[in-house]
Amino acid sequence: MTENQAVQQKSVRRNRVAAAACFAASLITVSVVGGSQSATADGTAPDAAHRAAVAAQPVTGATAHPAAVAAAAPGLGSAGLVQSEDSSRQGLNPVGATIDLTGREGLSACSGEETMRGLTAGKATGYASVTWTFDTDSRLKESAASAPTGTAADSWEKQLVALVQECQDEPAGHWYYGAAHTLTVNGGTARWYLSYNGDGAVSGGAAVLRTGTRVAVVELTGRPTDVPASVEGVVTAALNRLRS
Repeated sequence: MTENQAVQQKSVRRNRVAAAACFAASLITVSVVGGSQSATADGTAPDAAHRAAVAAQPVTGATAHPAAVAAAAPGLGSAGLVQSEDSSRQGLNPVGATIDLTGREGLSACSGEETMRGLTAGKATGYASVTWTFDTDSRLKESAASAPTGTAADSWEKQLVALVQECQDEPAGHWYYGAAHTLTVNGGTARWYLSYNGDGAVSGGAAVLRTGTRVAVVELTGRPTDVPASVEGVVTAALNRLRS
């Protein structure tokens, strides 16, 4: 494959991800797949009985109001992901979230159509992902997996790092990730990167997380103000959540 073909292929898969992101960000009505009750972004949430019923059944994919995101499946669930208060501390005002516990959501803009289930060959003991939308153009996405062994977690972490670092070297005019920074929190480790738009301005960031046998990738987009602090703050919170 020539360099031009590689660039064209990467651009095509990113365009697909961008289209999917726009669709997710446009969601306003909040529902739970397989449930019997829905709520809207005006703050109405399912009652306690309904939340318990939803938590007890397999979840194929769901959208949820920020207040309902903590309902977790056994093992790795949405409670192990970034929560609304974590992003609020970084000056972001959450208005909704899309949750998936199947591992079939795209990992990040850089990884194209790759999913956590695909990367792990379906061998994880649990999957969880969330896409947060805010009252600005910003978006936060996290995908996580729980490995059956430490050796598997090592392999998956290396694969995630390789995917992210593919976007460090891009042609002029394309967005890209900068140099890696490292972070350690309560035994968990992260490699995080600022992202830059085609004009070279900081526009968000991404990180690969590892704590115990759990791995995750987090991406914050459209956050030009105080980005280094925002990205590091989100990564720190994500490591703490992933460890729990």
